[in-house]
Amino acid sequence: MHNLRCVHRDLKLENILVDENLNLKIADFGFACYKSIDQLKSYRGTMTYMAPEIKEGKTYDGTQVDLFSVGVIIFIIVQGIFPFKEARKEEYFYNLLLTGQIETYFEKVNGTGLSADFKDMILKLFSYNGSDRYTVDQLKAHPWLNKPGFNPEQVRETLMAELHAR
Repeated sequence: MHNLRCVHRDLKLENILVDENLNLKIADFGFACYKSIDQLKSYRGTMTYMAPEIKEGKTYDGTQVDLFSVGVIIFIIVQGIFPFKEARKEEYFYNLLLTGQIETYFEKVNGTGLSADFKDMILKLFSYNGSDRYTVDQLKAHPWLNKPGFNPEQVRETLMAELHAR
């Protein structure tokens, strides 16, 4: 999507669909923007998934705000809770990250058992400055998403077999 110069600006769990082959499909492009995605100004998105630069009314890069939302989605999938209510300096949990109280943050969100790789990846995606966030390519190359022995196709086959058995 980003390679086609298209940004979603409202990525959230509710906008990710899964087809019968467990392929992910992105839905609801109502806030999407095409081609001119580097200097956006409009307030778009869902509060709990929204990057800080949107909340603060700053000009923003659409790909960077999408990646912030991807971080929120991954965190929810792994932890089962939202990482913070919203990405504002005044919000308790996000402020812990901004002020470098990383261990306190992970204690408060029951994440003390999370791997160092996961924490590293999530912190990069939650960066206050969009230019400090991972790009899609950096995210795809991150060690947490490339664990030795992890075979996504094998996971897909196992899940499909379980679905068909029902």
